[in-house]
Amino acid sequence: MAQPYTSDLVFTVRRRRPELIPPAKPTPHEVKPLSDIDGQDGLRCRLPLLHFYPYHPSMQGNDPAQLIKSALAQALVFYYPLAGRLREGPGRKLMVDCSEQGVPFIEADADVTLHQFGDPIKPPFPCFEELLYTVPGTDGIINCPLLAVQVTRLKCGGFILAYFLNHTICDGPGFVQFLGALAEIAQGANEPSVAPVWRRELLNARDPPRITCTHNEYVEVPDDDIKTEVTEAMSQDSFFFGPDELKVIRRLFSQYHGQHTTFEMLTAFLWRCRTISLELEPHQEVRLMLISNLRGKTDPPLLPRGYYGNGFVYPASVTTAGELSGNPLGYALKLVKEAKGEATAEYMQSVADLMVIRGRPCFTPVRSWLVSNLIRSGLGDIDFGWGKAMYAGPAMARLGSFPGISWACGSAKGDGVVVLICLPPKAMKIFAREIDNLLGNHNKTSQYSKFFTSCL
Repeated sequence: MAQPYTSDLVFTVRRRRPELIPPAKPTPHEVKPLSDIDGQDGLRCRLPLLHFYPYHPSMQGNDPAQLIKSALAQALVFYYPLAGRLREGPGRKLMVDCSEQGVPFIEADADVTLHQFGDPIKPPFPCFEELLYTVPGTDGIINCPLLAVQVTRLKCGGFILAYFLNHTICDGPGFVQFLGALAEIAQGANEPSVAPVWRRELLNARDPPRITCTHNEYVEVPDDDIKTEVTEAMSQDSFFFGPDELKVIRRLFSQYHGQHTTFEMLTAFLWRCRTISLELEPHQEVRLMLISNLRGKTDPPLLPRGYYGNGFVYPASVTTAGELSGNPLGYALKLVKEAKGEATAEYMQSVADLMVIRGRPCFTPVRSWLVSNLIRSGLGDIDFGWGKAMYAGPAMARLGSFPGISWACGSAKGDGVVVLICLPPKAMKIFAREIDNLLGNHNKTSQYSKFFTSCL
């Protein structure tokens, strides 16, 4: 379990009693099965996400908590499965009992300003457990709420909107679609501009199921290897790469021919730095798992517009610590692009089949790094009337109990990338030093040398 983050910033949050918000109108009482992609072990966790909104003069006199609470009840009429509870059937098949039990909602006030969270605002956040309180009995996956919401008003007139999301019910684009509907209704719409689509059967296993691709992300690795990375106390921090840093990173890869995205280059750069920081034996295998969403990337389209379930895979590139650390950066870039290129409709179908054949396993956590690109996710564009968020994204570098995930988020000003990282404390220091070495910052104080620490 995560312990409270330590920081110089201390403040008090006053919470009202949690409420259960049901849909504003009666909705169908039915059981809706999730897809075989939704139900994998690696997604049976709750994701904490936050939006930080500044004061806006045009919204003077509007209470964000009451506005969002009312909009939530109305949005749940269209997204009524989110007000239900998860059940598990034969073969560990997951389904939603659409029972209108409601979404836990908390209204709160904090004696702190948005400015005190820093510029840019980035995780980890002090007093996080106060900004997103866990209502007792709601922190499980089965028979627990699929969504929980807290709105915390700040003394500057801004507010923080925080959520726990059960990852089995939707992925990043799916949740952004729901938040977009919530924001539209908060600003006066009667219904979402994009109608939600369930259709989870589209990502079920075939009959009979058959694994047709190589899935390095689900290879079983002996548990005794895991002690090298996840059994000690872990340090969390986020790293901001502004225009100058991104320019240097692009220059480092300029000798490699072909079209490379900024995200591909940044991922290759950081994977090499991260692997060096862990001080592994040269022969030990390391994995990069790159989350690849297939919405809009197949012809014909794999998923219809409005689908809000999990629509991604995370193919893994495998190498050794020695090969990754000893080769030029182009080697890491090649592996990143190979992993990205494996994400196809057939690959996703093969994953769904694998889930049924092998009992819905988790990805291998051993010396693995899972990366998700949220830079253009639209999370920061969700507008309830107060404009765009100053920060919008995950609260920590963790997926359930797995600390080896990093989220790349766009900055509020659009001038850089925030990357969340979780590493053992010693490795975190080496990681920051390695970034400085590669960026050529030998003779000045590193912007990456201040860490907020937490234990997992």
